[in-house]
Amino acid sequence: MAALLPSPSPYLPQSAIKGKTTTHRWINCAAKTNYRKPNLQSRTGTIVMMSAENTKKKKKKEVWIWTENKQVMTAAVERGWDTFIFSSLHRQIAADWSSITLMYPLFIEDNRVFDDGRKLVATFSEISSPQQLEQLQPLYEYADNVIVDLLDWQVIPAENIVAAFHGHHKTVFAISKSPSEAQIFLEALEQGLGGVVLKTEDVEDVLELKGYFDRRNQEGSQLGLTKATITSVELTGMGDRVCVDLCSLMKPGEGVLVGSFARGLFLVHSECLESSYIASRPFRVNAGPVHAYVAIPGGKTCYLSELKTGKEILVVDQNGIQRTAVVGRVKIETRALIIVTAKVDSDEETCYSILLQNAETVGLGGARHTGIEIQEFIIEN
Repeated sequence: MAALLPSPSPYLPQSAIKGKTTTHRWINCAAKTNYRKPNLQSRTGTIVMMSAENTKKKKKKEVWIWTENKQVMTAAVERGWDTFIFSSLHRQIAADWSSITLMYPLFIEDNRVFDDGRKLVATFSEISSPQQLEQLQPLYEYADNVIVDLLDWQVIPAENIVAAFHGHHKTVFAISKSPSEAQIFLEALEQGLGGVVLKTEDVEDVLELKGYFDRRNQEGSQLGLTKATITSVELTGMGDRVCVDLCSLMKPGEGVLVGSFARGLFLVHSECLESSYIASRPFRVNAGPVHAYVAIPGGKTCYLSELKTGKEILVVDQNGIQRTAVVGRVKIETRALIIVTAKVDSDEETCYSILLQNAETVGLGGARHTGIEIQEFIIEN
């Protein structure tokens, strides 16, 4: 009989997580199987609360705004970005805006950036060739910040800029004309530049970039975990389950948050461990049926059936450390299911449940067959 295996030791003890930024209660649990009887035995766990704070801090990325649009300025200030760049011809705009809001205006003059008191804040250079990039490096010693405008960044990749200033104690900004371009500079060679100057007259660009930062800041933050007790594991009928392949590798203890109801999401572990049934696939999670909710960045959920290539999903480990990952492939297949229910000691009246594939492999099964050719219903997104 196909059965759900117990979680390996890196996943124990079982925990449930209550998110600080949402109303969801996340539940991380594991079921213990009796292979000889259809009535599956449950595993119990002690209930504890974990800290919701994470001491690990990423170096903060900075955003400066270059615009002549008052609505763009207002949107930026409302989202915590109060440093603005002006040409020397637009000092009056800076003065007018400074009279209605608290802001830090900077002015470009002769490839230098000064504040309102004529203090040198940054150097400014336009770069259109690798040779100009090499010549730029001695100039940054004159200021704490360096602003570069890659007139054609496709000729000079963002990685070259990051590599050129690696190891220097200066904050390097790149002029970005769109949120997607800003993201390239902020993520190049994993560490990215220290900041970007968003040059735009479109309010939507500010909103989109802020959304990116919200998702970025969520990565590495820690959700408070609450342990849960599995009360039952029962066989049910057939259903269309979703197998999610990510563009990132997951480590032991990591998985995605899935549940039949948004009030309680289970940590479904990845297939990162070797088994006697199938090879390790650390990029894969056998997540559950199409109707289930799955956690995505921003404290939100969506249906598993709504996942598709390119969409971001939340990856969480057994300690509550979270990060985002990009979905590479989604496969929907008809499989036999089981239903798992759980409770927490602090709330004996509320049951939390999830349906999962009834599979032999640790990590809740794989989507590929091992040498057996069959005809079946498959959807790939």
